[in-house]
Amino acid sequence: MAETPTHRTLRDVRGWILDMDGVLYRDTEPIPGAAEFIDHLRREATPFACLTNNSTLTSEQYSRKLANMGIHVPASQVLTSGPATAAFIRSESGPGTPVLAIGEDGVMQALREAELHLTQDYRQARYVVVGLDRQITYDKLRAAGLAIRNGARFIGTNPDRTLPVPEGLVPGNGAFLAALEAATDVAPFIIGKPEPPIFHWALAHLGLKPEETACVGDRLETDVLGGKRVGLYTVFVLSGVSTAEQLSHFQPGPDAVFPSLAELLLAWKKR
Repeated sequence: MAETPTHRTLRDVRGWILDMDGVLYRDTEPIPGAAEFIDHLRREATPFACLTNNSTLTSEQYSRKLANMGIHVPASQVLTSGPATAAFIRSESGPGTPVLAIGEDGVMQALREAELHLTQDYRQARYVVVGLDRQITYDKLRAAGLAIRNGARFIGTNPDRTLPVPEGLVPGNGAFLAALEAATDVAPFIIGKPEPPIFHWALAHLGLKPEETACVGDRLETDVLGGKRVGLYTVFVLSGVSTAEQLSHFQPGPDAVFPSLAELLLAWKKR
């Protein structure tokens, strides 16, 4: 265990917000120790949620994906940027608000379940929502750009510029947001990590305060930075995207650093 000086320690943690890709698994392979960590939290009835910026899948789909890797998390404890975005728009503008959306199942279902009106007419849209869409086309970007220039509010589910796949890093949602920002001269309002909205939404879901909650992630620029911004106890694991070399230059650093959840579990049991 490597823990940096702080006014809080693992003993102060009452609940957990866990990133998924790079923390629980890589692509479709579980990371050693992940299943045991989740099982321990469930046995202890410790509040936790798995929180991902990736809006392509629904919570139910993520729950099944995790189960196929031997990691058992109920869908109610899987939180994504899709429902977080839908909840934000509904709270701001109410049901029936016209939304022009780019994205896959996760964000589209969330917008429908929030009773927002999905439209492809750029003239009607009051919001443009952009999530990762692996079937992105010029026509989709064209409609989104026209809607933004027509006054629709530009919302990004998450800013991740890259997405890890077995072959390496490929363009993520942030790449699409950058294209639209370049085309419209409008910067998106971001819901996902490292911005506060998704963390506040997750904390409300857990019923916890920031000072009693830990955030575990493998990306310094989203998980750690975002957790710091809202006052969470931040734990960085070296099982995903960001490296030890990047950590050495990152400020402010995380509160604790572990190779993976396996080592974090040992420290959690000894607290």
